[in-house]
Amino acid sequence: MSENKNGWNWRTKYFWTEGWGSLFLAVFIALFIRWGFIEAYVIPSGSMLPSLLIHDHIFVNKLTYGLRVPFSEKWLVKFSEPKRGEVIVFKYPKDMSTFFIKRIVGEAGDKIYYENGTLFINDKPMEKKVPTDMDEFAWLRDRDFQRDGNINDSKENYVGFTEDLMGKDHSILLRKGDIFETFGPVTVPEGHLFVMGDNRMNSSDGRIWGFLPKENILGRAMFVWLSCEETVPALPFLCNPMTIRWGRFFHPVN
Repeated sequence: MSENKNGWNWRTKYFWTEGWGSLFLAVFIALFIRWGFIEAYVIPSGSMLPSLLIHDHIFVNKLTYGLRVPFSEKWLVKFSEPKRGEVIVFKYPKDMSTFFIKRIVGEAGDKIYYENGTLFINDKPMEKKVPTDMDEFAWLRDRDFQRDGNINDSKENYVGFTEDLMGKDHSILLRKGDIFETFGPVTVPEGHLFVMGDNRMNSSDGRIWGFLPKENILGRAMFVWLSCEETVPALPFLCNPMTIRWGRFFHPVN
């Protein structure tokens, strides 16, 4: 007897293997993975230069801190707490429909102070060292700094350092010759974090909009899976294949 190949009859094997059921299963599995395990994001700005470049496509681990109730900020189960030095994607507290990516510099109870390009945590200055490896800075271009009307800015106006964030080394950028801002001191309240961009002079972060509630966190940045210098003009969410940065494939987010 031949198998009934009615694509809409969910009682048949054909429905789940080759009919519409196979499509439904594929969509469900993709959404399930995106909800609880891993999701792709694109870096839209230079606030995390040089650690993350504009048009870096990254994977974010959404399981590392726990599982949430779908479409909410409530936790079903928690596995670990976010730690100082980690790069996280989160819902912007001022507009929950917008996603930001920054680095955690302060945990609950930490006293944060920022002056003349130096970050202080609990009254201790975070050491800035001359980088031993200039690979991250070699990716930078003048046009990365010429956004938002800054047409006269350039790579030469910035200097890179390695900041020792209490045992976590990572790269930062500071603008040469600027009169640096003073921020704080502030103490991070319970249930919150303090985050900053690695491009310290060009980042909308906790210095501007305050503390980050932990429930806003979506996940921890893992690695770059695709990167390009420019996108397709008519389709800005797609990389221009002629400008792909092949050397950044599988580049870990430090």
